[in-house]
Amino acid sequence: MTVLSTNALTDRTDDSPATFATRRLPPATAVISAHGDIDALNAGDFTDYALRHATNVEHVVVDLTDVEFFGTAGFSALMAIELHCSAADVAWVLVPSKAVNRLLRICDPDSALHTHYSVAAALSTLSGKNPLLQLVTKSR
Repeated sequence: MTVLSTNALTDRTDDSPATFATRRLPPATAVISAHGDIDALNAGDFTDYALRHATNVEHVVVDLTDVEFFGTAGFSALMAIELHCSAADVAWVLVPSKAVNRLLRICDPDSALHTHYSVAAALSTLSGKNPLLQLVTKSR
């Protein structure tokens, strides 16, 4: 899959332990990424950033693969994104890191939030294509 990157927007406040960025992909997809830690200090900032960049699109991928710590306030941010996207009829997929997955096992045990293992797989799913299989060598 060829991904045409457009307008990468980055936002970081000096006291925040995270950086947020958005890539717009044609025709109407936003890939919203966070890097660092999402905790009670910056979860509100992440929520505001994500909701601001999840407008006027049809698809959203929230890429948290580079999040090293994810507190319960981060889960509240994900629920706000879910509510916003549901109300706006926007399809969205979460790509979690290990830290995010740990919290999802506790806060979302029924896997209500749609997740994928990579941004490419999430984009394939949102475009209506089956994600490509990842080949793994068998250990001997």
